[in-house]
Amino acid sequence: MKKTLLATAIAGAMVYGATAAQAATVYDQDGTQLIINGRIAMGISGGGHEDDQLDPKAGGTEFKDVYSRLGISMSHDISRDLRAFGRVEWRFKGDERDQSGGFAEVRHSYIGLESQPFGTVMAGNFDSFYNSHVMAPFDVYIDRGFEFSKGGAGGDLQARGDSLGYITPDLAGFQAFLMGKHYTGNGLDYVDGEDRSSVINVQGGVKYQWEGLRLAVGFAQDRDDNNLISTGYTNRDRRGADENIYGATASYAFNDNFSARLGYETQDSNSAGRQAAADAFDAATTEAEEEAARAEYNRYSGYDVWGLGATYSLGQWAFNADVYRVSPDNADSRTAWALGSYYKVSSNFDVFAELNRRDQGDITISTDSGVDVDENNDNLYWLVGARYHF
Repeated sequence: MKKTLLATAIAGAMVYGATAAQAATVYDQDGTQLIINGRIAMGISGGGHEDDQLDPKAGGTEFKDVYSRLGISMSHDISRDLRAFGRVEWRFKGDERDQSGGFAEVRHSYIGLESQPFGTVMAGNFDSFYNSHVMAPFDVYIDRGFEFSKGGAGGDLQARGDSLGYITPDLAGFQAFLMGKHYTGNGLDYVDGEDRSSVINVQGGVKYQWEGLRLAVGFAQDRDDNNLISTGYTNRDRRGADENIYGATASYAFNDNFSARLGYETQDSNSAGRQAAADAFDAATTEAEEEAARAEYNRYSGYDVWGLGATYSLGQWAFNADVYRVSPDNADSRTAWALGSYYKVSSNFDVFAELNRRDQGDITISTDSGVDVDENNDNLYWLVGARYHF
């Protein structure tokens, strides 16, 4: 079925509740259901970064956990047309002993109501709607290889916590979605001239699906309003460029085995922010101040990204291939690519291999002897591993 293959290609799409065949139904009676599911995933990786003697070593061979997780989904049929649901999901380190409490992160924790005639509303900690509904056809890799959603932020893009979202019912193939993440100003240390008001970053869009065709377009606010790090948010939540992100994707399942995808994403540069960062760099008196100003300049710089990819499946095998052209406003354009191969040993166990190069290009380095040397910007990243689903 074409829709089945398309759903496989959209592996990163949000799922409200555990629907995998491996999930264990703990309780299912009188319209109330409790399901436990998750996976233990381990792999070996290497490459991906140039080794700088001044920085910690990176890019060497590493035995690693590959996003192991444990989740609990619950639902209750309030009436024939109304269902309450919830989910909590944790990440844990599956490759080594962990004495810090066992779980590394609460990845999801949300509740909601789903109505066939009125749609779905949900609140809490869940993935970015922009990523899971617009850019989802490209979010098919287990580890690296996704260049959209502001450089691969994916589900973290202005989401994952303090969020409220709404999805319309399916209207002849059309669905609209809207969500907002609330950032409180409480707890912010006062900085002269800084606004400590609460803000809400909004994202939304619309998608259309008919047989094997899927089209989606959307936006995500990326405002620069609060010093999010000082309020306890992690580095992935650092302030935005104060310019909206816009994206669109088109995917089509040609038959039961092959689907292709095309995507585009853009964000304008914030000229005022870049100029302020450049002035700060010129006025810097220490290396730390220069580095901070450089990071600010990069944060306010926009970009354009084009992506083209395909998924092919045959029996227990599946393959992904994607290529991107990334054009930042603060650096030279680069070409990135990713390949993935997956084999389902059983319904509960699969093995995989992935390759990713974020910059397929050369740079010229002038040595002390005056000789120009061509070197590749980025080493090839590779990952092999296995996952057990339960």
